[in-house]
Amino acid sequence: MKRLLTPARLTIAGLALLLLVAVVLWLVPSNSYLLLPDTARSVAPLVTVGKPGAKADDDNGEIFFLAVLVRKANMLERLFPSIRSGATLIPASALRPPGVSEGTQRRIDQRDMTESQSIAAAVALRAMGYKVIARQNGAQIADVVPGTPAVGKLKPTDVIVSVDGNRVRTPDDLRRLIRMHRPGEIVSLGVRDAKGLRTVDIRTKSEGGHPVIGVIIDQSANIRLPFPIKIRAGSVVGPSAGLAFALEIMEKLGRDVDHGYRIAATGELQLSGAVLPIGGVEQKAIEAKQSHVDILLIPAGDNATQARRYAGNVRVIAVQSFQQVLRDLATLPEKR
Repeated sequence: MKRLLTPARLTIAGLALLLLVAVVLWLVPSNSYLLLPDTARSVAPLVTVGKPGAKADDDNGEIFFLAVLVRKANMLERLFPSIRSGATLIPASALRPPGVSEGTQRRIDQRDMTESQSIAAAVALRAMGYKVIARQNGAQIADVVPGTPAVGKLKPTDVIVSVDGNRVRTPDDLRRLIRMHRPGEIVSLGVRDAKGLRTVDIRTKSEGGHPVIGVIIDQSANIRLPFPIKIRAGSVVGPSAGLAFALEIMEKLGRDVDHGYRIAATGELQLSGAVLPIGGVEQKAIEAKQSHVDILLIPAGDNATQARRYAGNVRVIAVQSFQQVLRDLATLPEKR
C-alpha cells in the first residue's frame, strides 16, 4: 500500500504553505512605513537664474541633492525590513504629528519645499554680495492638529507674531516662549491674517510633559530678490534640499563652489545661513555612496555621525552654516 505522506510530499506541502503565507503577507499593508534610498539627483537642471549676463561655472564638478523614498510597508516588510537594502522601518507617528493625516502632511511638506527654495535663493545671493530684502516676520501656521486647543481659534496661513507681548520672529521664538509656561496655562498670542492683527488666548495642553497649543508651524518671511530665480523640484517635498539649491545658485552665477568635485548636499537652510538637521540620514548616506559622489555635506552632530557609518569612502563634511560650507569647500585640494 502506497504511503500518502512521504517526506518529499511533506516538504513540498510545507514549502507551498510558506510561499502562500509570504504572498499573503506581501499583499497585506501594515501601519508602518519604510524609508528607502533614492538616487542622488543633479541640481543643475532644476535651477534657472534670470540675471542678464550670468555665466555658469563650467568645470567638471556637480552639485546633487538627496531624497528619500517613503512608502507604506507590507506585513512581510514589517516583519523582515532587512529584505530591503538600506531600509528603515518607522511608525506613522515618526512621519507626522498625532492627528495629522497623510494628505495634510504632504501639503505641509510641499510648503516647506517652496519656502526652502526662497530661503536658498536669499542665502546664496547674500553670500555673493547682492542686496536681498528678507525679513523674518513670525511663525506661520501650516496646519492645526485636530483635537487640540488651537482648533477653532487658529487656522492655516495665520502668522503668530507675539506671545504674551513678546515678539515672535521665527518658529524657534514661538517654541521657546510657549515652553516658558506650564501645561494648562493660558498663552496670549498676537496673530496676523489678511484682515489684520488680533489677540487669541489659548490654554495649553501637555504633550510629552511640554506645553503645546496644537499647531504645525513654518518659517514666515518676506523675501525680495534682485532678479528672478526659479527652482523646479518636481515631486520632491520637504526642506532638506535647501543647502544644495543655494550652492547651485552660486554656480549658476559663475562662482566656483564645487571646485570640480561631485558634491551631495543635504540640510535645511535658515535665513541666517544656519543649517538644520534632517531625517533619513542612513538612506541619504547610502545614496551618496551608490552615486559615487566625492563629498557629502550634512548637518553637524548626530546627522554627520550617522552618515559616516553608511557613506563608505565618501568624504563626509559636517556643517553648521552656509558660510562654513563655503569656507570648507574653498580649502579643498585641487581635484585630480
